[in-house]
Amino acid sequence: MSEQRSEERTPRVVVVGAGMAGVQTAVALREQGFTGDITLIGAEPHQPYDRPPLSKAVLLGKAEGSAFDIDFEDLGIELRLGCEVTGVRPGDHELDTGAGPVPYDTLVIATGAEPLTLPGTEGVPGVHLLRTLDDVDRLRPVLAEKHRIVVVGAGWIGAEFATAAREAGCEVTVVEAAERPLAGALPAEAAAPMAGWYPEHGVELITGARVAGIEPGTVLLASGRRVEAGAVVVGIGARPATGWLAGSGIAVGPDGAITADAGLRASVPDVYAVGDCVSFPSARYGRRLVVHHWDNALQGPRTVAARVVAAGPAGPGGPPPSYDPVPYFWSEQFGRFVQYAGDHHGADTTLWRGDPAERAWTVLWLREGALVALLTVDRPRDLAQGRKLLLSGARLDPVRAADPAVPLKAASS
Repeated sequence: MSEQRSEERTPRVVVVGAGMAGVQTAVALREQGFTGDITLIGAEPHQPYDRPPLSKAVLLGKAEGSAFDIDFEDLGIELRLGCEVTGVRPGDHELDTGAGPVPYDTLVIATGAEPLTLPGTEGVPGVHLLRTLDDVDRLRPVLAEKHRIVVVGAGWIGAEFATAAREAGCEVTVVEAAERPLAGALPAEAAAPMAGWYPEHGVELITGARVAGIEPGTVLLASGRRVEAGAVVVGIGARPATGWLAGSGIAVGPDGAITADAGLRASVPDVYAVGDCVSFPSARYGRRLVVHHWDNALQGPRTVAARVVAAGPAGPGGPPPSYDPVPYFWSEQFGRFVQYAGDHHGADTTLWRGDPAERAWTVLWLREGALVALLTVDRPRDLAQGRKLLLSGARLDPVRAADPAVPLKAASS
């Protein structure tokens, strides 16, 4: 049906989600020669914007916003903002939205992830999330008034917000259910040194503590301790925003992520998924990955665009590309620049370059002698060289690799 419809009129790609992944998909389609119609649908009323600056520059008032500097009209990309998509009917090639049905020939799902909430705290005054521009607008006056703030969750967002709140002059307490920061993201040996960064910057870190409830002005912990709070910011993770796909036949995993193939195609025809909302099989790491980070939302759209163009009548032919990146992300927290590349799961060797008690250091993870991941703290050269070694699957001399005076690229065996 879709092939017949495409022959009769200009093909139409509809992208659901106007964040980084959705915007970059629309732009990449034009860059790669797609001449059909492109519609970009966003649930928020704002012009599409980048999220990383929200927890730093925009939150602290150092930037007015983070809208993408893209002329959508010039690119022939139709924007439909403030439009909520409620469902999809792949058999009919139609989306259901608050403004009525929207037909498509190819659908790209880029709805990202939505923050997890503490049960029972939805709508409670003084409890905030940090995900959208509207969240930032609500939080900026909280920082300006220098409230005592409790941050629930010592992950990437929690650490970055705590850093910004301290810079704004607020008293900050961070409550973490695990025994260390970033417990879900990094191995214990790499995350443990980061616990010292909190008190070093005047932030109280309470680990192994679960929140039992939130009352006006107080966070109640399961231990019985009461923590004074003028405001509470919840940063306990996120889940792919795919609930609207229920009943569509588009397969999702137990984590809520759309289970795509190596070309980021979903389980039904003419549907792709990209960014935080999708999992993909990685031949490089031998497992399915879900990557909730900016670089994934930047890189994946190029694969999707290439696949869409290749499937069209003017496609270049030949095998379309597969998506198998080296995951990468960064975080600016407590005056440090933290970067991570690769996937440490399955590593059998851990090497340290430098002393974690010092300002700058690196951790390397190897499997059968080959570098599979690294974490760097204020060592950007290690990260740049390490990413190239990861891409090439290089094996390392463990003695030279552990010597911070030896350039990492020179440790390749």
